[in-house]
Amino acid sequence: MIPQSYVLAFSILLLSIGALGVMTKRNPIVMLMGIELMLNAANINLISFSRLFPEGFTAQVFALFIILVAAAESAIALAIVVRIFRNHGIVDISLFEGLRW
Repeated sequence: MIPQSYVLAFSILLLSIGALGVMTKRNPIVMLMGIELMLNAANINLISFSRLFPEGFTAQVFALFIILVAAAESAIALAIVVRIFRNHGIVDISLFEGLRW
């Protein structure tokens, strides 16, 4: 068995790498990967704590729901990025101003 503190440290590492990628990069693909890393860190925490309290499957259901939402979010966001690239030829978010009100 892996100790709980190791799992939580790994989850914190994933969360911080994802947050760093979202905050520092202007490429939407890298930002999506950072969001996915943060969602996976939340899933690791849920499964880790469900191992401590094995009464039900609530945490596993929440983790599965997060995985499904993350997959849908990635598919829609990548479709938007591809459409923006086809229309405007740029992918850098700081250069693209077409989505503003």
